[in-house]
Amino acid sequence: MLRVGLLPTCVVDSVAPQVGVAVVRVLRKMGHEVTIPKTATCCGQPAWNSGFAEESASVAKTTLEALENHKSDVIVVPAGSCATMIKVFWQELFEVVGDHDASHRAQRLAPRVREFSEFVASRGVMPGKYPHRVAYHHSCHMLRELGIKEQPEKILGGLDGCTRAEWLADERCCGFGGMFSIKQPEMSVAMADDKIESLKETQSEALIGCDQSCLMHLEGRLRRRGESIQVKHLAEVLEEAL
Repeated sequence: MLRVGLLPTCVVDSVAPQVGVAVVRVLRKMGHEVTIPKTATCCGQPAWNSGFAEESASVAKTTLEALENHKSDVIVVPAGSCATMIKVFWQELFEVVGDHDASHRAQRLAPRVREFSEFVASRGVMPGKYPHRVAYHHSCHMLRELGIKEQPEKILGGLDGCTRAEWLADERCCGFGGMFSIKQPEMSVAMADDKIESLKETQSEALIGCDQSCLMHLEGRLRRRGESIQVKHLAEVLEEAL
């Protein structure tokens, strides 16, 4: 059993709390003790991506202190983008604002931080039943920054009855990109619709992913287009399968 600290992320906490609940239930089912660092807030990614380094660092440092002081063996993050911000960009962020001490502390913290599917897959294949045909979306940060590709595929492949459809656009950006979807809405929608057209060809019952922001964006477009394909975070699939 490990002591797991869960950073729910802003999107999960505000928009999809059921995903956070699913993550806790799955981790507890695996036999781990799960607690949430109470003073942790945002990772600072929205401000960082918009060029507001000082504001981002102020928010990130609060979360850094919460995570490094939390009594846990590992910090699990159910979002590749937030995990990337913490593991990859925090060091750069703090260096940019001249906080070298925080940068070193972020470097020491990084090995303790694991994206959800990465952590689950590292503990072995989980038995479960999910008799559905699904398509998996490889989100940009997980794939290109963290190098996480096989882990979620391994998890889905280990569920009895689950068929993962081959999808030509599975590694293509969904078009969300945080502030990009606000600053460039026409392009963002076009990218999502292009991905959805490819998704429809798979005849999948559900679209699965590990970044709730991507899933929120794609589900929004699916519903506006009148499509009935379910959209679920991997944690929700595992909760149901177990």
